[in-house]
Parts: sequence; structure tokens; C-alpha cells
Amino acid sequence: MAWVLLFVAGLLEVGWSIGMKFTEGFTRLWPSLFTGAGIIASMALLSYAAKTLPIGTAYGVWVGIGAAGAAVVGMLVLGEPATAARIFFICLLLVAVVGLKATSGH
Repeated sequence: MAWVLLFVAGLLEVGWSIGMKFTEGFTRLWPSLFTGAGIIASMALLSYAAKTLPIGTAYGVWVGIGAAGAAVVGMLVLGEPATAARIFFICLLLVAVVGLKATSGH
């Protein structure tokens, strides 16, 4: 169950990190509220997952999902450059996330 919570926390991190783009420095009310709620929910789920998973693994997986997901959404939705180098490094992030999970002992 901890891995499911951690995965959802990572997806929420993607959501709030992309949401920050729309807050315009937290000057727009609704995007700011949704982003803030996403931050709180993501951190709460990370906290629950870290009760049973090693914190280094949990945090690393959470950050990796968030960073890779935000980069992919940025390329697919926000028109950010989708170069071969960016895609390669996103793949490296995902390999690291899988590696952390595989070596966590859980």
C-alpha cells in the first residue's frame, strides 16, 4: 500500500509543480489554491508512505516521479522543447526511480 500512496504522491507533485506555472507567482487565487492543496496532499501521502518505506527511497522516488512527470507534461502540454537529450535524461530519472524501488527491500 505504501508504494501506491507514494506513486499517487508523485503524481500530485507533477500536478502542483505544473500548477505553479499558472499561479503567476501565487497572485491568481484559484490556481494558487489548487496548487497549495496539491502540495499539502502530496506531502501528506509521502509522509504516510515514509512510515514503512526508507525515507531515502521514498523521497527519491517521489522527486523522480515529480521531476520526470513535470518535464514530460511540460513537453507534451506546455510546448517545452522535446529534444533527444531531454528525453534521454528523463529516461535516466525513471531508471533511477525503478532502481531505488528494486533495491529498497520492500
